[in-house]
Amino acid sequence: MTIPHILIDLGHGLRFTESPRWRGDRLWFIDIHDNAIKSVSLAGDLRTELSLPFKPNGLGFLPDGSVVFSDALSLMMKRWDGSMVQDHAHLTATSVFCLSDAITDGQGRTWVGDIGYNFWNPDAPPVDTCTIARIDPDGTVARAAAGLEFPNGMIMTPDGGTLIVAETNAFRLTAYDVGADGSLSRRRTFADLPAGVQPDGICLDAEGAVWLANPAGSPAVLRVREGGEVTDTIALGSHAYAVMLGGPERRHLFICTSASHDPAEIAASPSARLLVAEVAVPGAGTP
Repeated sequence: MTIPHILIDLGHGLRFTESPRWRGDRLWFIDIHDNAIKSVSLAGDLRTELSLPFKPNGLGFLPDGSVVFSDALSLMMKRWDGSMVQDHAHLTATSVFCLSDAITDGQGRTWVGDIGYNFWNPDAPPVDTCTIARIDPDGTVARAAAGLEFPNGMIMTPDGGTLIVAETNAFRLTAYDVGADGSLSRRRTFADLPAGVQPDGICLDAEGAVWLANPAGSPAVLRVREGGEVTDTIALGSHAYAVMLGGPERRHLFICTSASHDPAEIAASPSARLLVAEVAVPGAGTP
């Protein structure tokens, strides 16, 4: 049984962490409700890399080392080269309401999901026509896929040939073949998930299994093979929203947790923590 320990506990300024990415010797992540990009070492050395005047989401790294992330509510991707934040792409023509997770692949293409509902207004119905946008290295934006139900976490296989997407509101992982030109085809179900499991952030291991965060309940974290077999679960006393395999050998499973994703509750009483557990199979692919 995988048992995580606390890397960053309450009282360190975390508000709501998402999009964890291992880079160099640190875990980078978005702190959405602190309007910041942060990082932490395995020793727990926490620092703010970039403070922002908007709600960021999604996180990727271009081949030149620049950081890509979204201004989620403005449907815009930004690029930070370490000194200046610039517009990277406008997604108003491809997305509905608010940008969700994003990754950047080895070709420098960024893939961005669309939440499709207003999480500041629980009474607003979600849409089932969400998209995935692809931003090519030259900034060109294309609608890569449509008709999804809240595409959330995404991963690219090591060969760059398969994109796997967590469809949060469809209780499944969905896969696409990725063409040399970045086109997506052969949409299929990678795994239908157990009842009540809503996948959020995901990561891939070297055996082709997917670790996923399930903020809807227990277990909070699952490891799932293609076809739906659940091989490992982690129970937590809080909700898990994202996971990432990192560390020197990519055998450290980082888990972003919070007692709530409600913006008002987070503002009044933030409860975000970062947990980490060592696992047997190392990470693979992107991120």
